[in-house]
Amino acid sequence: MPSPPPEQTPRRPDPKLLELLVCPLTKTTLVYDGERDELVSTAARLAFPIRDGIPIMLASEARVLE
Repeated sequence: MPSPPPEQTPRRPDPKLLELLVCPLTKTTLVYDGERDELVSTAARLAFPIRDGIPIMLASEARVLE
């Protein structure tokens, strides 16, 4: 019986990249949420996902914050 694949741990994006990225809607800085592996825009109340270490900076892919 094959063993299950190892769990993938989120890869934090490069810190230099995080310094350069801004919210595509408000142009404000983003906060990295390592627990959810997202970049959060408090101004736009959106959380942009990070997939395979790549930030997805599309509003259509973002999660709305409550």
